[in-house]
Amino acid sequence: WEPKRKVASRTRLPKTKEPKPKKPKEEPKSVTKKAAVPRRKNVKAVEAKTINALDNDEKPSTSAPLVENEVKSEEDFTFDEPPLKRIKSATCPQGKPVKLARSTNIDEENKMNWDIVQVLSDRTNIEEWVCANIIRLFKDDNTIPFIARYRKELINNLEADALREVQQTLEELYTVAKKTHGTIQKLKKEGKLSVSLLTALLNCRTLEELDHVSAPYKTGSKGTKAQRAKQLGLEPAAISLIENPRELNLLSFVKPDVKGLSAVQEVECGVQQILADMFAKDKDTLDFIRKLCRQRYICIQSSLAKVSAKKVNEKDVDKFQLYQNFSCGIRNIQHHQILAINRGENLKILTVKVNVPDGVKNEFCRWCVNERWRPKSYARPELMKVLHYSVEDSYKRLIYPLLCREFRSKLTSDAEKESVMMFGRNLRQLLLASPVRGRTLMGVDPGYKHGCKLAIISPTSQILHTDVVYLHSGQRWQEAEKIRKLLQHYNCSTVVIGNGTACRETEAYFADLIMKKYFTPLDVSYCIANEAGASIYSVSPEACKEMPDLDPNLRSAVSIARRVQDPLAELVKIEPKHIGVGMYQHDVSQTLLKATLDGVVEECVSFVGVDINICSEILLRHIAGLNANRAKNIIEWREKNGPFVNREHLKSVKGLGPKSFQQCAGFIRFNQEYIRTFCSEFAPEGHKSGADEKPGKKKSKPAAATVRRPNPLDQTCIHPESYDVAMRFLTFTEGSANAIGTPEMQQKVNAVIEREGIEEVVKRMNTTLPTLQIIIDGLVQPEGYDIRKDFDKPDFKRSIVCLEDLSVGTILTGRVENATLFGVFVDIGVGRAGLIPIRNITEEKLSKAKKRRSLGLGPGERVEVRVLNIDIPRSRITLDLIRVL
Repeated sequence: WEPKRKVASRTRLPKTKEPKPKKPKEEPKSVTKKAAVPRRKNVKAVEAKTINALDNDEKPSTSAPLVENEVKSEEDFTFDEPPLKRIKSATCPQGKPVKLARSTNIDEENKMNWDIVQVLSDRTNIEEWVCANIIRLFKDDNTIPFIARYRKELINNLEADALREVQQTLEELYTVAKKTHGTIQKLKKEGKLSVSLLTALLNCRTLEELDHVSAPYKTGSKGTKAQRAKQLGLEPAAISLIENPRELNLLSFVKPDVKGLSAVQEVECGVQQILADMFAKDKDTLDFIRKLCRQRYICIQSSLAKVSAKKVNEKDVDKFQLYQNFSCGIRNIQHHQILAINRGENLKILTVKVNVPDGVKNEFCRWCVNERWRPKSYARPELMKVLHYSVEDSYKRLIYPLLCREFRSKLTSDAEKESVMMFGRNLRQLLLASPVRGRTLMGVDPGYKHGCKLAIISPTSQILHTDVVYLHSGQRWQEAEKIRKLLQHYNCSTVVIGNGTACRETEAYFADLIMKKYFTPLDVSYCIANEAGASIYSVSPEACKEMPDLDPNLRSAVSIARRVQDPLAELVKIEPKHIGVGMYQHDVSQTLLKATLDGVVEECVSFVGVDINICSEILLRHIAGLNANRAKNIIEWREKNGPFVNREHLKSVKGLGPKSFQQCAGFIRFNQEYIRTFCSEFAPEGHKSGADEKPGKKKSKPAAATVRRPNPLDQTCIHPESYDVAMRFLTFTEGSANAIGTPEMQQKVNAVIEREGIEEVVKRMNTTLPTLQIIIDGLVQPEGYDIRKDFDKPDFKRSIVCLEDLSVGTILTGRVENATLFGVFVDIGVGRAGLIPIRNITEEKLSKAKKRRSLGLGPGERVEVRVLNIDIPRSRITLDLIRVL
């Protein structure tokens, strides 16, 4: 998983065919920590074309021999793109499929009547062999950043967003299996489990289906009509009507003294209820009606609810004006419309209904009577009448409500997932904004009554000065003199203004002073920064620990300035949901939102990489494979023993086992100049690594065995598991490890690839194409290479434009402020963001690198737009996208 880069040193690898694989070793048995749903025996076709490439952790797949399949050289992956939907193929276009681990005892306990690999493949539209690999990788506790970068050949180059989508779907399937078997055990203890009920439960693939089947048997339930009819002894009659209707005599079940059996009409009613229940729980019947619905036009309708008990705020009602008489097909409805309808329904402003045409019911009833539930011999007209009524009752009372719940649930689930993915993309854009290095910055947290908080920070993020100025009162000119002295004293020419309350007035204030050249000889410019979450952070324990002597109000000004200086390092201190990544944040599953946003933070921090000897504890927590405790232990070890010298040295840290090391090692960096300077002060064996402990104490790690020499490969993205391959490749190119990142190294690598051909190089190195690409990238990228340098920087301005200055047809440049499911908001510098509706974002307007599955733009990207409409009373601006800059 690599970012889109513009560096000229990039070496492109052409297409190639891979050599035949060696005979794989037998896969060792392993007990997994997480319960997984096993595959059924009917997946031999998938298993037949797979081999075991994950023998053990000692022999990583990235260094394994290639499979005999053509490797497609795809374009580099970009951090700011969502996953493209993969089209299934019969063969493996890239990578090597692996055999899914055999079922453990835990798997056997959760066995279902469906194959998890097949269902996962169907729901995510990803090849089965890839799904099998992903399941195995997750079961082995691999993190998404590690899989996306170092196991590309096993996942067909899927991106992190696609992996997360698969992981979420997999967790849903695990949950269904676990809850199903919990229900089975409970019903077994209560003596309510029958063979037919067991089959129906094991067929369930969703929680809605499981609830539909198990609801009548829950403790405290009065029981369904079918259960009460069975208690009267009418189940044999219902079965006989289908199996042997010639011998069925309903009069024989009549018992005048028993309620429910006192007349033949009551007997018919009971039989009808048992049959209806049987139809509604039959897998083939439900599959048929679902298939029928996929072929017909099903729509969702919303209307204004009749509010009588409670008075709803008229303003809230007006917000849902678009949905007060709304109808749209479920295949065409937009995700944001679903979320809006759900919100209106929860507020009791809207009434929502799923409309299934009568034709579906009629065709379903004909199929049931004439095919699926047709009596096996001649049935008298009165029995056929009971059968007809049973089918209609089953559809109206049981199946239709189930379909409605399933449609609503799937629409909501898809809308939530798409929204959360959108929030994740927005967050990624914010985190990967290019840092502004080498400047002294003045951060301004605007305010009216309590003044504007100022903080001046050095190029190394040190706090130089803090103050409060009252710009929006009668002292504006006196305060201007104070600001000028501060800027000149600290040689600061860049002002960062938070976009909260009084932002527009503060921006106008500085723009006016700049236009009048008030700060001469300094050439002062300013930019607007997103201050979402800054106030929350300013009173957090982390802020108190970092800036103990500073007032919380002034801490927010420091945070605003640092967000421009190094966005990633500052934003990781704030809980992701407080950063302000999109609309409808409170309308989606908060568990899903937190998991996704935390995952995006982990990916960004991991792929940017951290220098282990200077990074903060907060930043370390978000590296793949690490957590709060491990990060704390690393910092404590560093403070006690001095800097880490190489990646192997990390193994000396308490709590950092082989698995954690494997996951995090590739994302840890070492400044080689700093390490060489440090090592020169000590003899080769002079610096001791935590081994100087008291004789009586138990040693937690064999620290003494750690190699104490710097390794130039530690400054690269190459994983330690591939160091052997990297050194062989260096020897092959006649290069030196000390020349990593130099133009000479680039020339040597290019010469070898051109002379030998990529096929021969891959064969000689006995590795895979993705691993070789990572090695080449690591060797040719200059030391200190930062993937964020190609991302957009903040816009620095010197003047301000008002909404009234705009006119229809005006062409402007702006920066994307937020992306939503219905359009993109763009800051065009007039104090109010304009909206580019989603219909105006077409593929031809996007560069090739920006074409995506849903939206092509994310926060921070610069665009050229045309003004289509200006609504000054409502402060609304509609824009058309011209191009992405």
